[in-house]
Amino acid sequence: MFKKLDKLVVKAFVGPFIATFFITLLVLIMQFFWLWIDDFVGKGLGADIILRFIWYQSAALVPLALPLAVLLSSLMTFGNLGESFELVAIKSSGISLLRFMRPLFFVSILICGIAFLFANYIIPVANLKSRTMLADIVQAQPAFDLREGVFYDKIEGFAIKIGKKEANDTVIRDVIVYEQGNTVQDNFIIAKSGIMKVSESKRFLEFNLKDGWRYQERGDKYGGQKTDYIRLGFKEYKKQFDLSSLGFSMRTPDSVNKNNERMYSMRQLDKAIDSFEKENRAIYEQMPRTLYNAFAHTQFFDTLGSRKLPVDTSKRLKTAKTFMHFLPDSARMGVQQRTLSQFSSMRSTLESTLLNLKEKEKNLRKHKIEWHRKIVLSLACLVLFMIGAPLGSIIRKGGLGTPLIFAIIFFLVFYFSTNTGEKFAKGNTLTPFAGMWLATFILVPIGLFLTYKAMRDSQLFNKERYYRIAKLLGRFTAHISKQKESKKE
Repeated sequence: MFKKLDKLVVKAFVGPFIATFFITLLVLIMQFFWLWIDDFVGKGLGADIILRFIWYQSAALVPLALPLAVLLSSLMTFGNLGESFELVAIKSSGISLLRFMRPLFFVSILICGIAFLFANYIIPVANLKSRTMLADIVQAQPAFDLREGVFYDKIEGFAIKIGKKEANDTVIRDVIVYEQGNTVQDNFIIAKSGIMKVSESKRFLEFNLKDGWRYQERGDKYGGQKTDYIRLGFKEYKKQFDLSSLGFSMRTPDSVNKNNERMYSMRQLDKAIDSFEKENRAIYEQMPRTLYNAFAHTQFFDTLGSRKLPVDTSKRLKTAKTFMHFLPDSARMGVQQRTLSQFSSMRSTLESTLLNLKEKEKNLRKHKIEWHRKIVLSLACLVLFMIGAPLGSIIRKGGLGTPLIFAIIFFLVFYFSTNTGEKFAKGNTLTPFAGMWLATFILVPIGLFLTYKAMRDSQLFNKERYYRIAKLLGRFTAHISKQKESKKE
């Protein structure tokens, strides 16, 4: 039964949750751009491309923003209710804290379900799109930027230098254009002035040069020493440069990154994990057979049966210390070389097999880590709510000040423990389950402890309590010191 008290706490929670969610998402997006800002500047990216990339990247960051938003909003909600003494009034009327937390507990479960559906169906697509766009942006050449007195060589096959540009960036003076198409000779153009403009399609840069010379050196096409040196003077000369290689363009198809584990749903991850496990089992089963078949004698049966060996051979058996004593001197060197060659071949086969197996096990761990990540990040909303709600009722401070400090502390614990566990799982120090659930194992006991303290009106974060304890300790130490002085006297 949804009562007025439930409506009160849900209404107090929804507003801060929406605000903190979008603020957190904005901060995470800005942090991402801060890391990649050098690769975005100077690429001539349009507003539509940037907005599309922000849309994909924000969708990929939603699972990380939701837990922090739940933690901060629950802290603010219960802190505000405690600061305005509404929480005290509710407890005095006989309603327990757990009963008061119950509606938000179900809301947190609902958020967990939404986060899981988002991580399973939307995040893989968003990761695929954003990763493809990011690769194209990073690999794109800088946009056209021609400066005075500096050679510009970003246009393929040319190096351009301009002595001076007029204020309108159209009239140019003291122009030098090197044509780098020939690996043996460099042809170049020198002009006193000209007019520079970009074509309407934005694909070509056009130079209308005036009063200059074009120098060209042509070598012998048959590789001889004979060359022709040509100098051509002109009053007006038109030159075009192709700009299509500059700036950003969507060249990479999405299918290039589709085999990454971050682009899979849980159903696809299950199939991939099952395939890797079958392949690994097949390699383990095949390895002994491969080693056994490498020995030539395993291909033959024992044909001796019950026959006795000659007398001289049996004597040789008794006196022989090593296998080499059975062989004549002329055959020992050849047998030894064949043996070393066979063992060297077996060693290289084993090393390549082990490397292949190690790589497959690494991929298997990555897929298992991603499988657990989808559940862990979804369940983190509930785990952090179990910390935020009782902590807010203990500190009894609303607003953004104190709750924000505590939210940052516990979120950093969650974030660093999750990353540490993931690194241990990737390095095979921990299993994927233990590594990805490490943060949950740490935070759930803390949440239960805070809930226990909040239900008993603990003064865990009361400054006056610690001040009184410090004062008592000071008096106790002073009393002890006086007793020691009196004993000395």
